[in-house]
Amino acid sequence: MSASSQQGPRKALLLVNPNARNGSFSLDEVRDVLRQGGIEPFEPKGEADCTAVIKRHAEGCDLVILGGGDGTLNAAAPALVETGLPLGILPLGTANDLARSLGLPVDPVEAARLITTEEARPADLGCVNGHFYFNVASIGFSADLAGDLTAESKKTWGTLGYGIAAIRVLRRMRPFTVYIEHDGQTETVRTIQVSVGNGRHYGGGMTVEETATVDDGKLDFYSLEVAHWWRLLMLLPALRRGTQGKAADVRAFSTTEIVVKTKKPRPVNTDGELSTYTPAHFKVLPKAVRIFSPAPGDRPGVAAGVQAPAA
Repeated sequence: MSASSQQGPRKALLLVNPNARNGSFSLDEVRDVLRQGGIEPFEPKGEADCTAVIKRHAEGCDLVILGGGDGTLNAAAPALVETGLPLGILPLGTANDLARSLGLPVDPVEAARLITTEEARPADLGCVNGHFYFNVASIGFSADLAGDLTAESKKTWGTLGYGIAAIRVLRRMRPFTVYIEHDGQTETVRTIQVSVGNGRHYGGGMTVEETATVDDGKLDFYSLEVAHWWRLLMLLPALRRGTQGKAADVRAFSTTEIVVKTKKPRPVNTDGELSTYTPAHFKVLPKAVRIFSPAPGDRPGVAAGVQAPAA
């Protein structure tokens, strides 16, 4: 018999990634807040694979609470899809981009309180070659950056670590040819990066598209077709706002399925992890998971119901 069919508090599988930037955060107050809100956490010991742990304990709990960053959430996505369990997030990572997209508190204790008071609302997932992602998948500059950005540097420098690694990668970055198939057409472009966003934020402060949300049922594509590395620096303000698609040397559109091919296999970065290679088949999985979060109209940055302009 599952916990949901019994009387009493809801039972939460609580998992924290100790390697996350704030993975050593004391959970005592978090546990107290959860119990006060009618949620009893339990924490299996000695089990490192969060996907296996979630599947093993799925029948005995009502929800999953994950403490960590975007990589932690990414790793758990297959088990969340398979079990259908709703997700609560304790932002303990470096960038916490999904938490920011959802308007979650940055303080883990306040995030725990939100889990006890808000609904588990549907969210989309991106999928590339069978690998799920919440925020964005990229080929080119961001994938090279993910390869250079070590866990140690993220833990030591935080979001500043992204900038330090980015300078190194920029110095050796060269445009490459990409073949893009979408909506019945094929385009050939020279680019330093293509990105396919499911959510709103990524990369410790960048925005996929100014109207993007994690539950809009679409993917937001952009390609940085810049001739010189210094042009990327000039685009940084627009990349932070999500308005880069308005620039003449940036190709941008919204869709639900894309195939990206390159002359030789290139790694694909999904939520900060290198998970697959081109050719890359992207698609959106609408309402694939449920996450405890504020109503869309209460999230910062995008008004409820706002949709991106048509491609």
